[in-house]
Amino acid sequence: MLIIGIAGGTGCGKTTVVEQIMNELPDGEVGIISQDSYYKDTSNLSYDERVQINFDHPRSIDFKLLRTHLTALKNGESIEQPVYSFVEHNRTKETVLTTPKRVMIVEGILILSKPKIRDMFDIKIFVHADSDERLIRRVRRDIAERGRDINEVLTRYQTTLKPMHQQFIEPMKEYADLIIPNNKYNTVAVDIVRTIINDRLS
Repeated sequence: MLIIGIAGGTGCGKTTVVEQIMNELPDGEVGIISQDSYYKDTSNLSYDERVQINFDHPRSIDFKLLRTHLTALKNGESIEQPVYSFVEHNRTKETVLTTPKRVMIVEGILILSKPKIRDMFDIKIFVHADSDERLIRRVRRDIAERGRDINEVLTRYQTTLKPMHQQFIEPMKEYADLIIPNNKYNTVAVDIVRTIINDRLS
């Protein structure tokens, strides 16, 4: 099994890069693990308390469970990947059965911030995008998909998102094997990743 970690700031275009890589590989050979699924269970808190959580800090992620699940997948075992609700700011009671594939892609803003997780990746990718572009994408996504209002999105960006990016995400470029600038469609970088994957798999 080949495990690929894809990190980068919020709204940088990780999902686009993941889709581009998946489009180049045979159906059924690629599985996806999203860091967002591993936000800690906060059922003990009220909704108002959950809203105040800094979800851009590494302590908001259940890295222990993520590591356990990645280890299980490497050992050929299926896992029950949690399902997270951005509307409720909490895990749901549902899970998604995730089976081992030849290639597992783990994507999320903070996945390179923990050495024990980082060391499990065979290929580490950092997707870079201009900060203004990331903010615009974040605003559009949070309003359209997550029921936020513009003031809430901008306040969160100023108070947590931007400082957390500078403290925990941007420095992780240092550990990346490949940095993909995603201000435009980057065919060369994706071709390089596909070549590496095919080489490893063969």
